[in-house]
Amino acid sequence: MPSTLAPRHTRSINALAARRPATNAIRGPQSALTDFLASHNISAHQIHQEHQRRLREAQQQAAQEAGEADENKENESDPGDEALERKKRKRKEEKAIMKIKQSKEFKRRKFEEKNKKRQKGAGDDDDDGDYDDDSIARNMLYKKAQPMPGQFENCEICEKRFTVTAYSKTGPEGGLLCTKCSKELGKEEKKQQPKKRGPQKGKRWQRENDRMMGDVKPGAKSLVDICVRKVVANIADIEEFGDLPQTLLDRLSQVLSQKRALDPRTLEFFLQADSSKITIYDAAKLETDDFEKIFSFMPELEDVNLRNAGQMKDEVLLYMLDHNPKIRHLQLGAANLITNKCWLQLFQKQGPKLESFKTCNLDAALDDSAIEALVHHCPNLQRLKLKKCWQTTERSIKCLTSLPSIHHLSLSICPDTSADTLSTLITTIGTPLETLSLESFHNADDTTLTAIHGTCTKLAKLRFTNNAICTDAGFASLFSNWPNPAIPTIDLCENRDIDNQNPDGPAETPIGLASMGFQALMTHSGSRLEKLNVKACRHISHGALLRVFDHEKHTYPVLRDLDLSFVAPVDEVVVTAIFRSCPKLEKLAIFGCNQVRGRDVRIPAGVAVIGMMDAQESVVVEGGWERG
Repeated sequence: MPSTLAPRHTRSINALAARRPATNAIRGPQSALTDFLASHNISAHQIHQEHQRRLREAQQQAAQEAGEADENKENESDPGDEALERKKRKRKEEKAIMKIKQSKEFKRRKFEEKNKKRQKGAGDDDDDGDYDDDSIARNMLYKKAQPMPGQFENCEICEKRFTVTAYSKTGPEGGLLCTKCSKELGKEEKKQQPKKRGPQKGKRWQRENDRMMGDVKPGAKSLVDICVRKVVANIADIEEFGDLPQTLLDRLSQVLSQKRALDPRTLEFFLQADSSKITIYDAAKLETDDFEKIFSFMPELEDVNLRNAGQMKDEVLLYMLDHNPKIRHLQLGAANLITNKCWLQLFQKQGPKLESFKTCNLDAALDDSAIEALVHHCPNLQRLKLKKCWQTTERSIKCLTSLPSIHHLSLSICPDTSADTLSTLITTIGTPLETLSLESFHNADDTTLTAIHGTCTKLAKLRFTNNAICTDAGFASLFSNWPNPAIPTIDLCENRDIDNQNPDGPAETPIGLASMGFQALMTHSGSRLEKLNVKACRHISHGALLRVFDHEKHTYPVLRDLDLSFVAPVDEVVVTAIFRSCPKLEKLAIFGCNQVRGRDVRIPAGVAVIGMMDAQESVVVEGGWERG
């Protein structure tokens, strides 16, 4: 208790203290120390104010003593000492100015000064740039001392009184800013700063996607491609496509499906009442009402392609049969909710009009009875594609021999089908075939290849994959003296021996497509071959590859797409020979070819090499070297 208090005040305080309870119970958020100080009439604010007052008095006294000392030195010192002191002060000032120039605050002030000059019409390349820097730094050096944290100050912009903290920002004129003005100033500074260009993930993804698709042609993209990508990027702001040709609608459907952006809203862009075709590459987000909307809004449909239609049900297929009697081409992918009974109704009612039927990835329906109904009720069927329909058996394969007018056949069902059944099927319906695709028939042998050689003479596309029984001699016989014209598209991937104990396969009779069969293939179809896939045919030798791709003896003028992935003998010499013997090559896949090192291969401009490390660094600019 201060001694200056009068006795009357003391008595009143003692009286108040006497009326307090004997125990100081702590209430609310107050700490024990706060309660103790309050009980003795001691204020924390008062202590803080006294401390600040003593600091100011000490600073003023120190400044006064320093000034008096400087005056005494100036009066007592000789001219030489005075000059020395000036040099010291000048050096200190230069060091301080250099330190200020390296600070962020200096850069900000300099940026603001330049903006002011631009607004007044002055250029950036003035001769007094260094002088301006020095003047800004000196102004910052000799500006008035800022209040210490805890003191009150008026905001430079809004003049509102606030408490200074260690985080208070400096305003344009050197004063301090309140919290609100500091935030607004920070937003303005961010707007004025140039945006940093970070890694463009979207563009990089698009470049890699284009490369995987073989689209690496030099120069700018086509106007159509640019417009399609711009439309897809702003699909949320588009209300309708308008009257677009079917080719553009198909391309837009591809890109939207690839980006998982095809939903009930974007579906409406493809509904054209007078159109006879619709293609949806990813219908996973469409439901029953959306499918029915397609068939009700487009009564003239003749060609329907709905892939990944996992939510399509019986009621949708029956609705289609009632409202779209003109359908001739039907492709449904992953329509697992359609029952076997509904498939039978489809073939019975629409079968006579169907010319093309394709389906895949069916787990619980489309069994042998449905395939028999298809064969019986679809006499005009020209295209048939059945892939991964797990309810079909060898009985369905035998039933297909009754299709008289089939021209395009693609099968990937019943892996355990016998070689005799396959040979009988090909011998029976093989003469008119233009496309033959047999995937993952594990029991097929050389008799199947002999049946293809003896029956098929009009093939333009051949796929025979994933087999470990057919021999290299069988493939060589298939392509030797074959009356079938050269085939543009051939896929013989994964025809190889599978034996972990002997990875090179038998030496005397190689299994799968090996050196002899590969050379016979290129001799037969090399002149017209456009796309070739021999992935994982790992028994093709290095010598056979060099003999086939010897550009002085053999060239392949229209070969655009070649897949040699997991063919181990492929190295830099083979890849270079391929570039020279295939002048139109656009895409080369060499996944798993570990002997190819990207930095040792020169890739011509416009060729997409997939599966090689550092492929982009090895691309030769346009005109760097000639192929062929």
